Amino acid sequence: MAQNETGETETEAVDPLEPRSAVDLDLNDFLWVSRPIVVFADTDADPRFREQMALLADRPDPLLERDVVIIFDTDPEARSEIRRQLRPRGFALVLMDKDGTVNLRRPSPRDVREIMRAIDNMPLRIEELRSDG
Repeated sequence: MAQNETGETETEAVDPLEPRSAVDLDLNDFLWVSRPIVVFADTDADPRFREQMALLADRPDPLLERDVVIIFDTDPEARSEIRRQLRPRGFALVLMDKDGTVNLRRPSPRDVREIMRAIDNMPLRIEELRSDG
């Protein structure tokens, strides 16, 4: 992973909840560091895409507490590596755990509460909560 002028990796140097394009990203860069939420659509004008991004933006704190990083891909023609790996059809919300496993895949937008519940039921999250408490 590239480092910036201060020696931080790119993942550390940017706001983790600032949505970033899947183009030129590698999911391996997030292994054991973050829980990617990947939002796919065939265009950024898709109403489901816009709704999902608004839902995520409305409640950032619970996502930040759970080490979430938001990735989007609205250009099937770009054939991003992430799109090739996860193979969505049209709109899709994909939630992954820190070990790279897909834990949630939905064809319609989901609110942060449902995403939080899914994260809190992940084995790695349960272990994090045990070790913190």
